[in-house]
Amino acid sequence: MNTAEKRALNSYTYADYLTFSDEERLEIIDGVVYDMSPAPVRKHQSISMKLSGIIWNYLKSKDCEIYSAPFDVVFRDKNQKDYEIKNVVQPDLSIICDKDKLNDKGCFGAPDWIIEILSPSTSSKDFHEKYDLYEKFGVKEYWIVSCSDQTILVYTLNKKNKFENTARYTKEDKAKTIFEDLIINLEEVFEE
Repeated sequence: MNTAEKRALNSYTYADYLTFSDEERLEIIDGVVYDMSPAPVRKHQSISMKLSGIIWNYLKSKDCEIYSAPFDVVFRDKNQKDYEIKNVVQPDLSIICDKDKLNDKGCFGAPDWIIEILSPSTSSKDFHEKYDLYEKFGVKEYWIVSCSDQTILVYTLNKKNKFENTARYTKEDKAKTIFEDLIINLEEVFEE
């Protein structure tokens, strides 16, 4: 079966993903391949670096780690083999507190906190496919950051394992996070 036929059948797996060229930036969600957008714009990268720096600094003395894209996060059901796994993504920022989920290839299982920074070509995927994926596999907190609006939407997993929109922050706010003692001054994050 050639690549075009496989894409038409939406049948890609993590085993296929491992054969892709390192120059290709792709994600697979429910077996469907998504091309990653071209390199993010400067503002996107600036916000990513600022958030990453703040969170990394906070985590230095903790048992959690932060990783930025490109970094593979593989979502799988229990005991799935590579050829059965249909979800591998590269969130902008992934915070993982269970080091048993980490290996040299990335994170296997749900990070505790994922941050996606919207790009025009990926915003629909971040709000729909990734939202559903992160909820399904139990990401505890999911942030969607808008560079253009300078806002952050926060979704927190409730006791029924469903996301609730628990906050909407603007540039003037101080954002509460999954960690009770980490409050982020968003003026610093969105500063030009």
